[in-house]
Amino acid sequence: MKEIFLTSSPFGPLDNSRIVTGIDTMNSFPENLASRWPDDARCLVISAFPTEIDDCDEMRDSMEQSLNDAGFPVACLDIWDDRTQDFSAQCLMTYDVVFLGGGHVPTENRFFQAIDLRESLREYEGIVIGISAGTMNSANIVYAQPELEGEATDPTYSRFLYGLGLTELNILPHYQMVRDYILDGMRLYEDITYADSFGHKFLALPDGSYVMSEDGRESVWGEAYLISDGRCTQICRDGECVCVEDII
Repeated sequence: MKEIFLTSSPFGPLDNSRIVTGIDTMNSFPENLASRWPDDARCLVISAFPTEIDDCDEMRDSMEQSLNDAGFPVACLDIWDDRTQDFSAQCLMTYDVVFLGGGHVPTENRFFQAIDLRESLREYEGIVIGISAGTMNSANIVYAQPELEGEATDPTYSRFLYGLGLTELNILPHYQMVRDYILDGMRLYEDITYADSFGHKFLALPDGSYVMSEDGRESVWGEAYLISDGRCTQICRDGECVCVEDII
């Protein structure tokens, strides 16, 4: 059985609006994860920036420290990046927990495609934890919200990509941090994302909120907003949990 946590940031807000040691305690995340976490879990993090070796090592070390601080026993925390020799499904099956790292969505998407991760995850049974871009790339069809300067105005930039197929949801992370961003002279949400939402449904999550999936049943935990056809509606609040099929 595959158990999936699609987070904005499991280790605390990226804007440091709240100080978190270990794992974010908002919306029962540690409790939900702990009830499914195996003893001495063999963990794997799949990098969003596989060529940046020093950054990959720093990320891995930080994640291991956070898990230890939160009391989650880890037998190992390996990383798949450009140094990895075996990306096979058989190798993936040896891990209890797989983290899909955060970073630049199109860069990570190309890496996931190159290592055929979608196919390898098809029969995987264990815990999958998406982090930011990893959560976005978990979708069947990914909405690659423009992020870097020039992407919003580049006619060749692909905003919809083929993803991992773990969910049909298009999740947009770090909502509390980026909702007022200006990119290429446009408002990221009102001018770019709202326009892209016609015919689509996007789920915007602040850090501390997440989607949990078990046996194919998805639920939203914490503050969340549905963006569709140019409108934004709050569908869940901190301390609450709603079933996805009831709201989308």
